[in-house]
Amino acid sequence: MAEEKKTLEDLKDITSEIKAKAAPAQETDSETVVVQPKIDAQGRSYATGKRKDAVARVWIKPGKGIITINGRDQKIYFARPTLRMIVNQPFGVTSRVGQFDVIATVKGGGLSGQAGAVRHGISKAMTYYEPDLRPALKANGFLTRDARVVERKKYGKAKARKSFQFSKR
Repeated sequence: MAEEKKTLEDLKDITSEIKAKAAPAQETDSETVVVQPKIDAQGRSYATGKRKDAVARVWIKPGKGIITINGRDQKIYFARPTLRMIVNQPFGVTSRVGQFDVIATVKGGGLSGQAGAVRHGISKAMTYYEPDLRPALKANGFLTRDARVVERKKYGKAKARKSFQFSKR
């Protein structure tokens, strides 16, 4: 059989035909997905945040920036400034300081875990209220549930990994 020699011009024609056939298919397949806000009848968005053993149920609505946790003000419930800073991080990243009122109920864990749970819940609720804020919150890691938990104690050990003192004699 005689081999057909193809020139570069023939190959360019083939690639242009392939691109022309593929282009209309790509245009019909790629539709921009518009995410609708999830807002209830009272104008609030709800989300659940978790950290360690703490679980926070969080509602946000437009307001003056009042944060209430378990019926108490944020400054009373989280006395340490670092914990208050953790709770307020999502608002600082998205430039929404003082624009949302937050009502949260938290159960389980300690104060540090509860602050992380409230931050996680606020971040998720903000994405439900304003879906455009998702990229900024995701880039800072506020939408990811921190999966680190306390390791369980094993039998024959003093703690999770610590052994009892060894004595040869």
